[in-house]
Amino acid sequence: MVWQRPDGRQPDQLRPISFDSGFTRFAAGSVLTKCGDTQVLCTVSVAEGVPKFLAGTGKGWLTGEYRMLPSATQQRYEREFMKLSGRTQEIQRLIGRSLRAALDFEALGERTLTVDADVLQADAGTRTAAITGGFVALAQAISKLLNSGVLKRSPLVGQIAAVSVGLLESEPFLDLNYPEDVAAAVDFNVVMNQHLGIIEVQGTAEEASFSRHQLNQLLDFAEKGIQQLLIAQQEAIPDWKQIFLS
Repeated sequence: MVWQRPDGRQPDQLRPISFDSGFTRFAAGSVLTKCGDTQVLCTVSVAEGVPKFLAGTGKGWLTGEYRMLPSATQQRYEREFMKLSGRTQEIQRLIGRSLRAALDFEALGERTLTVDADVLQADAGTRTAAITGGFVALAQAISKLLNSGVLKRSPLVGQIAAVSVGLLESEPFLDLNYPEDVAAAVDFNVVMNQHLGIIEVQGTAEEASFSRHQLNQLLDFAEKGIQQLLIAQQEAIPDWKQIFLS
């Protein structure tokens, strides 16, 4: 049996991706990221000062926060208040690790960038959309800091994007939506930079094992998708060439 995609896409085809930049007024960078029916609002805030372990080093920091709105899913998602779920903590750490790979923290100076990813609507792939859209918001924030004279040179030295892949009926598929994510025997989240160097791979077999050949197929699909996402990001950043250093 061959898996038939609910939306009619080819196995190696991304969902439609868009970035609605400048979506909020007060954040240094903001973008509403749409990946199919998944919608994530990504904003970046800038604060002077760094965590204690970096004080006095001249280096900056970036951290990520992730939440889902109660109505983001078909059944109401309970708000998280005093205690974050393990899933939420895992995802926001992933966002932070991924986007820190884009920055020269000495060029940033002792400032902290906070990337907030708020899921407005979830149809799978929220963490990868948060990373991909979070990078666009980060680039906007860097541009604003440069234009205002706060920064003398751009700390942006990498480009980061992420996508999901999975095995359905033992075959690889790119950018899973919710019905596919639920049915997948194996699913991966892959984060790469502009050179297609791997930043992180999160993957597991839900029902069965997978072969080295299948792993290579999944990574090939991820590379193809991320190449397209990198282009879409650049098109969403008007002064890309001025703020990107390498």
